[in-house]
Amino acid sequence: MRVLPVGEHALLVELGSAPETEAFHAELLRRRDAGDLPPVTEIVPAARTVLLDGLARPLELAGRLTTWTVEPSAVTGGPETEIAVRYDGPDLAEVARCWRVAPEDVPGIVGGLTFRVAFCGFVPGFGYLSGLPDRLRVPRRATPRTAVPAGSVALADTYAGVYPRSSPGGWQLIGTTDAVLWDQDRDPAALLAPGVRVRFTPAEPVAETAEEQT
Repeated sequence: MRVLPVGEHALLVELGSAPETEAFHAELLRRRDAGDLPPVTEIVPAARTVLLDGLARPLELAGRLTTWTVEPSAVTGGPETEIAVRYDGPDLAEVARCWRVAPEDVPGIVGGLTFRVAFCGFVPGFGYLSGLPDRLRVPRRATPRTAVPAGSVALADTYAGVYPRSSPGGWQLIGTTDAVLWDQDRDPAALLAPGVRVRFTPAEPVAETAEEQT
């Protein structure tokens, strides 16, 4: 761990790996909720860093942070949300091949996992969801798509994610959702925030209309 002052009221904590960063972020939230952390305006995780902003005495806290021992088990608790998914993505068969299962087995595997928003970025509302074990690691596409549709549910490396809007992307697309990930008229605008646990559930099949049945 390396702790760097940023301006007069912030600290940037650098960690050695993504799991270490996620555990450290979870420990910060736990201590803040327990009243064991000085008042802080923002706690912002990234892939290998956590930013603490709005501190009255950042150097005092910096000395304390370096004495912490944080175990991976710190990544527990937190609010939970469910996202309903239709498993109709164009890369579903490729992901199944990587996992050496049938495509129809993928929904059960993904649905049996609990993901956690490790950090946000890329575009507003996009959360990097940790939770894929190493044995289910998925490579990025060799050639990224120039436009991934909004609502696409995707996997890459050991992360899952949902595209809030159409944008370029190289993740493997396994499904789609109607969940609105970003709405600037909503408070909060983002459906997902660091620390939130996410479960993917199968979407209810769309009922056929009378015309479709005839």
